[in-house]
Amino acid sequence: MVYYLIVCRSLTYAQRGVRLLERAGISAYLVRAPRLIAQAGCAYCVKVSSRWLERSLELMRGEHLNPRGVYQQLENGDYEEVEV
Repeated sequence: MVYYLIVCRSLTYAQRGVRLLERAGISAYLVRAPRLIAQAGCAYCVKVSSRWLERSLELMRGEHLNPRGVYQQLENGDYEEVEV
């Protein structure tokens, strides 16, 4: 399964995002951003499956939880930034 990491501006924003998505019935997980994508020190992400990416971004933007970036987790373990 393909997963996406929605990079948030802070731990609090990531926590709010996970709660928001779970209330909407979307499975979401709070994870530390891998070093490959953490641009400024430590960062936190909301991890969602590809099935829920668009809806998750829509809900988060509606609550002003705008992502810093979105990355696709590749099969080899690397990450690739995606435009959304």
